[in-house]
This record gives sequence, C-alpha cells and structure tokens, in this order.
Amino acid sequence: MDESGTTAFPTAVIVMGKEEAGAVLDEELRTRLVESVTVTDGWDALGEADVLITGWGCPALTERTLAGAPRLRAIVHAGGSVKWLVPEDAWDRGIVVSSAADANAGPVADYAYACVVLASKQALVTAAAYAARGGDGGWPRFCERQGADGRTVGVIGASRIGHRVLARLSAADAGYRVLLYDPYVSVDEAHRMGAEKADLETLCGNSSVVTLHAPDLPATHHMLDAHRLALVPDGGTIINTARGALVDTEALTAECRSGRLSAVLDVTEPEPLQRGHPLFSLPNVLVTPHIAGAQGTEVRRLGLYAVQEVERWVRGLPLLGRVERRDLRTSA
Repeated sequence: MDESGTTAFPTAVIVMGKEEAGAVLDEELRTRLVESVTVTDGWDALGEADVLITGWGCPALTERTLAGAPRLRAIVHAGGSVKWLVPEDAWDRGIVVSSAADANAGPVADYAYACVVLASKQALVTAAAYAARGGDGGWPRFCERQGADGRTVGVIGASRIGHRVLARLSAADAGYRVLLYDPYVSVDEAHRMGAEKADLETLCGNSSVVTLHAPDLPATHHMLDAHRLALVPDGGTIINTARGALVDTEALTAECRSGRLSAVLDVTEPEPLQRGHPLFSLPNVLVTPHIAGAQGTEVRRLGLYAVQEVERWVRGLPLLGRVERRDLRTSA
C-alpha cells in the first residue's frame, strides 16, 4: 500500500532500444500493460523499478546496475537468451528472471523446417544450375538426390527449437526418417518425439540434411568439424540456425567449395563473416543475417509474451518463461 492506504501498482521500467520498444511493445500492448503496472521507460527510473522489462538494444546488466534498483523483484526479457544479459547477482538476490525464448522459438523452427524442405529438393544447386543455363530447360524430375519423401534428416539438439522442428518433421507427409543427437535425451524420449537416438557420427554418416539446434557451450564448440562433415553423404546440406561456433567454418567452406555439400547458414563464426568470404559467393550456400528468429510483424510475439509474464507475476502465478540459474549451463 502507499501512504494513503490504497494498493499501489508495482512499477515496470522498460529498457530497450527505442525502435525495438516500438515494435515489440506497440500501443495496444502498452495499454494492456498499464492495467497491471505503472509503466516508465529508461535507466533513470531504475531505482523505482519493481519489474524490469528488457529487450533488444538493452545493454548487459551488471551488479552495479542492480545495486541501483533496490526494489527490483523481477526481470522479464522480451527476447531470447538471458545468458549475456543477467548477472549472477540477480539470482543471489532472489530476483525472478523470465525470457520470451519460447515465443522466439516458433519462427526459428519454421525457418529451419522450411530450409529442410528446400534442402531435400536440392533447391540451391538446382537454382544455380538453372540460372547458369539462363533459365533454359528444367531439372530432371526423377533425380534420386531430389525430393523429401523418405529423406533422412539429422537433428542436433532437442532444444525448445529442436523439439519444434522434430514435431514438424514428424507431422510431415514426406515420411522423414529422423535421427536425433542429444546426450540429455533417452532412447524412449527420442522415440516419443518421432526420432531415433543416434551418436553424432552415426547421424552425420546417414543424414542427407543436418540441422543444428544446440547451445554454444565448450562441449559443442565445432561439433561439426572436418571429420564429421566428411561423414555427411555427398549432396548433403548443413543448416545452422543455432550458433555459428557449432560448425568449423573453414572445414565447411572447403566442403562447400568442392561442391560436395551445401549449406544454409543463418549464423556464422565469426558473425558477420568478413567481407568477401567465399561462403557469400558459392552457389550452393545461402547465408542470411540472423533472420530466423522473430522479424518484422513477428516481434510483437515477444512483447505479448512479456506482457503476459508481467500479468502472471503481478497475480502471483508461476512464470512460464522462468529461467533458473542452473539453466544457464545448458542453454544458448
């Protein structure tokens, strides 16, 4: 209660880039937000914050930052990973942390699944050959390397995104055979997700399409190295919408330059690649600038998720996107 004896709204402070805030939290969502909390923007109000709403354009929080927010009880991130954003001190103080990573996972899974379909149809090499002929003639319709039906797809990581990709593959009419590598998933769990559990070498050696959905950890650094890339069958495609460091860029460049493998890379190591890198010009490689996640009209999903989390927090309900300290060891 305040000094007059009436119940005071908690104060929510929004810290993100101006352009990002306008897209993620539009007028309708802000109107909905003020039904639960008093809303203020910017660092200057942090000392009055009960809940901090962050997003793209917000710099990493520090212990000093949090020390200037003595009332802070919750951090709600209208974005994906909070590993770079939230310091250990937040959990030490008992501050509840939430992320809209679930809201961002849908667009990434859609993008990755679309890339699997394109890869199954050999879209990159087909388009390059068609363009080289100046659009003259078609493509052999009965080429055995082309088509999705019965294709073996290797999924690396049953993360929140990987899990969604598995669901899309399982529901497809193509009858994909799906191999899953994830050391934290049992054989039975993989089966329930429509996949066969496999070690990384077996997955690479049998998959014509390999899609990555693992976090960037010391154990996953360059998990697709020269040895494992060489196991992927001729004509295979590597799809990376996760983290660039999961793939040895030099080794992948060599495989793609030879024409043996193709790649769709929404993330790279380094990111961005240096100007003039051969991956930009190879006809069997598509490099996109980290667009698999929420873009344009999709970013409102993040704001809606964050607003709903604030509403749950005000009502004392569990947060659906709650991030525990222990989660950081295995998350992106």
